[in-house]
Amino acid sequence: MTNPPTPPAPPVARAELLAFLDAMGIAHRTVDHEPVFTVAEGEAIKAEMPGGHTKNLFLKDKKGALILISALQSTEIALNQLHKAIGCARLSFGSAQLLEETLGVTPGSVTAFAIINDPEQRVRFILDEALMAHDIVNFHPLKNDATTALSSADLLTFVRALGRETDVRDLGAIGAA
Repeated sequence: MTNPPTPPAPPVARAELLAFLDAMGIAHRTVDHEPVFTVAEGEAIKAEMPGGHTKNLFLKDKKGALILISALQSTEIALNQLHKAIGCARLSFGSAQLLEETLGVTPGSVTAFAIINDPEQRVRFILDEALMAHDIVNFHPLKNDATTALSSADLLTFVRALGRETDVRDLGAIGAA
């Protein structure tokens, strides 16, 4: 698509996110379910929805840089080594207040789609290579009471439509040496 539609103004709700995907011609499927807060709680959803299921981490480094990681749920990420691999200061989890302020979501609802709520690009977005190896990827549509599936190629289209560069890394290899 040469001229993607303008993203809705934050804070973006689920209906606006899905309408934006529709406007870009991105095929997607959303399944409603009980809220899930951990990867383990989503086991039943995985059986119903094929593809790569995710874990999403909202991190802050010691200098204040913010990072959103979207990884395949089974990827083991060495948080104590991650900062060296991505070129930042030591990392810790960002606060719930900072998460809501920058990405417009609450803990348990962290998702790649939340970058739509960060037009100033305060949050650096990094994707896991293992996740992107799947044809279909699954994320919460800004709340943890549903899961939306789309192709990994269309996820990259979404990211680029927001004016962001894609940063895909082999997160499982960090600290494995």
